[in-house]
Amino acid sequence: MPDFTIRRYIELLEVLQEKGFAFQTFQDFLNNPQPRSIILRHDVDRMPENSLRFARIQHERGIRGTYYFRIVGESFDPGIIREIAGMGHEIGYHYEDLDLARKYLKKHPGGSKSDIPYLIQTGIKLFAQHLSLLREIAPVATICMHGSPLSPIDNKLLWKEYDYRDYGIAGEPYFDTDFSNILYLTDTGRRWDGDRFNVRDTVAGLPHTTNVEPLSTRYRFHSTRDIVQAVQSGLLPQRVMLTFHPQRWTDRSLPWLKELVWQGMKNQVKYFRTKSLMRSRNP
Repeated sequence: MPDFTIRRYIELLEVLQEKGFAFQTFQDFLNNPQPRSIILRHDVDRMPENSLRFARIQHERGIRGTYYFRIVGESFDPGIIREIAGMGHEIGYHYEDLDLARKYLKKHPGGSKSDIPYLIQTGIKLFAQHLSLLREIAPVATICMHGSPLSPIDNKLLWKEYDYRDYGIAGEPYFDTDFSNILYLTDTGRRWDGDRFNVRDTVAGLPHTTNVEPLSTRYRFHSTRDIVQAVQSGLLPQRVMLTFHPQRWTDRSLPWLKELVWQGMKNQVKYFRTKSLMRSRNP
């Protein structure tokens, strides 16, 4: 069975259920973390209809997950957001407001392009507007950074000056998850070990892992089948955050092949982007 298919995804969900893992939204986990828990996180970067299919598959099995929607057109679909929320899934904001502010200021100059304080002031205004827009459709209690891999700025920098709790937000995975005790697995790069293609979707150096290694450094999975086998063998940790990008998952041959080729090209760009960022941080 090929990887990144709906059939493989269902296999993973079913083996996790068989082994007694509880599935939690991120908000639920913050409020009441279960001893053996899978936090199902979905970053809806594009193709929201794929996320709707994921949500239906989970709903049929009594599973709830968290879906983080961007505010841009390729992600933001009010009808789909309402339907996913109606199944009991959590809706969150996949924010990228500093990058959006950077693009906005290129068209509407009001300060220096290199003026970070001015950029952050613009970014927080956009964040408040976009969060309010999403909350008109569904309750939003958690947010999650969008990596914006081609952008020169990290969207998480917004919270060096502001506190998302002032906006009624209970948590942000990169700030409120102890990844030294929770395994973080992401399909970034269309593989589960895509670190070298990963510009910002990483948990190393975050608040809870500043002085300790994240749990992800002790586990290595390349394919979804590798994760399935680890679950079957009892080798998966008790608590895991699984991050999916549903646009990558399909049983249809042509879209599957298109995503394979497209992601391979993106990985090369992201690889050199990651190298460039590392050099700039360590001149």
